[in-house]
Amino acid sequence: MDAELQRIGTLPQKDKASLPSPACSPRLPTSSQAYLSLLEQTVASSSDLATDLSQWLSVVAAADFPQIVARQVLEGFVARVQTIADREPKKTVYATSLELLQPRITSFEEQVCTLREQYADLLEGDEEFPEAAKVLIGIPLEAGSRSDEYKLKVYIRIVRLFLEEEDSTSANTYFNRASLIAHCATDLETQLQFKLCQARMFDLERRFAEAASKYHEISYVTALAEEERLQALGAAIVCAVLAPAGPIRARLLASLYRDERSTQSDQFSILSKMFLDQMIRPNEVADFASKLRPHQLARLPPTQAVVIASDAELETGKKGPETVLDRAMMEHNVLAASRVYNNITFNGLGLLLGLRPSAAEAMARTMIQQKRLKATLDQIDNLIVFDVDAHEGGGDAATSNVAAQAAARADEDSPEEDAASAPATKRWDLQIRQTLQLAESIAARCEVLLAEGVPEASLPPGPTA
Repeated sequence: MDAELQRIGTLPQKDKASLPSPACSPRLPTSSQAYLSLLEQTVASSSDLATDLSQWLSVVAAADFPQIVARQVLEGFVARVQTIADREPKKTVYATSLELLQPRITSFEEQVCTLREQYADLLEGDEEFPEAAKVLIGIPLEAGSRSDEYKLKVYIRIVRLFLEEEDSTSANTYFNRASLIAHCATDLETQLQFKLCQARMFDLERRFAEAASKYHEISYVTALAEEERLQALGAAIVCAVLAPAGPIRARLLASLYRDERSTQSDQFSILSKMFLDQMIRPNEVADFASKLRPHQLARLPPTQAVVIASDAELETGKKGPETVLDRAMMEHNVLAASRVYNNITFNGLGLLLGLRPSAAEAMARTMIQQKRLKATLDQIDNLIVFDVDAHEGGGDAATSNVAAQAAARADEDSPEEDAASAPATKRWDLQIRQTLQLAESIAARCEVLLAEGVPEASLPPGPTA
């Protein structure tokens, strides 16, 4: 290779013109034809492609090489490298080429940017996402003469690559830069990619309520395929379930539950139970957890609850929620229990949540302190007494999703006209809750007896409503 480069460099111009010209560039100046002809021969027959092309490029990119000729030759080089079939040698060629051209990026900015984009495509195809992102970061966007729309597309791609590895910290840096020029997006694809990156950022940062809202918004975009829209809807349901309890989540759950497409989602069962304030069983939680991504199962720090029970060392079960999902499900079941029972023992709540009695007491106490549950703790009788007003949604108690929707509709209609029927409605609701409480008791007794091997025909009758 060195000898051939020296020979071309020392040839007179008339002899360079006699060298064969590559078919792809028949009208280039004769000096450019000479170097491109050597490039073609090297790619076709070299036994050490990376080394030979590195030597070839070091001559073309040298400071004393004519810049006009160098640009024309580099354009042919960029096009030819992309056609190399072997992926590993191709990666090496890209890496060494960028290293050689980086010092002269001001002279060959267009060629360097194209090489970086092609190299990133190659790395992304091999699922080397962080490396692909770092290659794109080398594009001189801040100092270059690139349009804002081009910058936005590169920033979004960098964010997407970091998100593939769930690196929200690095992704956030470039997402903030993209946010400043997001208004420049003129095509629908770029706008959708920006919104999707935003939703995934919220998801990774565990801002689940905001992520659910963005995912649900994306699921309505008609330009997307039906399968992609359903995937976005499923992601919205998952984030809504994991979101902290409160009025924002209640609105999200109501919006998703009313969406006719939700019945097609695998998460509809847990969505309906969450919205209707029904108990969620451990097997349902396990099935739901099997479909979550690692960051949605992030572990929580160990619980530092104060245990004051004299027989605390005899307790069995978890000391507290271990993951984000555990906490969401357990807090939901505490609220669901408050809709059904007037009171429950610490031990009973612990069995319901899969926690130690002292841990169940600590969780209820925390929810009471944060005004998400209206109840009182009776530590003498080891009892949690739910406030009757909380059942009815009175005061500042946490109201159920169904009750909140009904109350909103009642306020919009004529609340003064319905005031007279309010006591009867409360008595009817109370009777329904008592019936549900009895039904839960019957189901619990049957489960215990079936676990002990008692035949179904010999099961004792349960209490009647």
